[in-house]
Amino acid sequence: MLEMLCNEISAEGNSNIIYIDLSDLENECLCEYHELNDFVKAHTVDGRSNVLMIDEVQECKGFERTINSLYNSGSYDIYLTGSNAFLLSSDLATLFTGRQIEIPIYPFSFSEFCQYHGSEAGREELFDRYVVEGGLSGSYVYRTERDRIGYVREIFETILTRDLVQKFHLTEPMVLRCLAEYLMDNIANLTNPNKTSLQLVQNKVATNHITAANYMEHLKRAFLFYPVKRYDIRGKKYLETNAKYYLSDLGFRYAVLGRRNMDWGRALENIVFLELLRRGYDVHVGKINDLEVDFVATRAGEKFYVQVCDDIAAQETLLRELRPLAKIRDAYPRLLIARTRHSEYDYEGVRILNISNWLKGEE
Repeated sequence: MLEMLCNEISAEGNSNIIYIDLSDLENECLCEYHELNDFVKAHTVDGRSNVLMIDEVQECKGFERTINSLYNSGSYDIYLTGSNAFLLSSDLATLFTGRQIEIPIYPFSFSEFCQYHGSEAGREELFDRYVVEGGLSGSYVYRTERDRIGYVREIFETILTRDLVQKFHLTEPMVLRCLAEYLMDNIANLTNPNKTSLQLVQNKVATNHITAANYMEHLKRAFLFYPVKRYDIRGKKYLETNAKYYLSDLGFRYAVLGRRNMDWGRALENIVFLELLRRGYDVHVGKINDLEVDFVATRAGEKFYVQVCDDIAAQETLLRELRPLAKIRDAYPRLLIARTRHSEYDYEGVRILNISNWLKGEE
């Protein structure tokens, strides 16, 4: 991603780009912050826009001292990348005292998945693959499913071991693993640390709600899961009890758990949630009386409600999914996203959208 940005800036012209990959052995001498500072200064060009790009910046111990000094000079546009183990959001705030902008990078969207695979198959067939394979594009180069799954599983192991257990010196790695697998198996279900710890104990995993709460927070900080709070639509307030957890990419679930207990409706809900994040929306779970609206999406002055379902061919299922939306009395748009395989249509004021069309931006 950094190289792509570098090429884009280069094409615009009039910028002096200082690109440093600290994972390259040739740059090992720059893994000392004084040397890094001297190298940047030596390659700075007066009278031009100096863009500093450093990949794997955590390889330089004390790098924040160099970056803060260069930033204070006002002479550089600075971009940094690094491992989650060293550059979590809270760490950035501490290192740079709020002067940084974090750019979230998500796995491939369905639209990007289709662009990558071109015309290999029809859209609905590609969507079936996307639900299982996910958006971790590094896995696409493998020719066999076994190798692809092995790659995704290795990423999962790296997140747990390096980004969490080693960084935070977690003493119960097995609890962390079982907790991650439990949340994968229960994506889009309301849960909390008490409920989660009780379920783990029933499965012969010794833990408690305090450990569960701490480890759930770690999984969130490592961007493996996204917790989503509930919002009382009628009372217009956020609810503190219970939350839904969504996986950062469904490819993890299939690679780790296989098709065990696969709930396709909740899988689609996870995909829609991630797409809303990509489009810049704040997302909450809606509650109206004793019914639940899957998502309340807001962005600036925009707001709409979303229900997600796998198959609404049966009239009974359709009416069940529409029931929460029908209870909402304000004028904001209401959407039902499902695998209709048809063009958009309207049902009593609710837009019914085929999920693959919506994901491609064709709504």
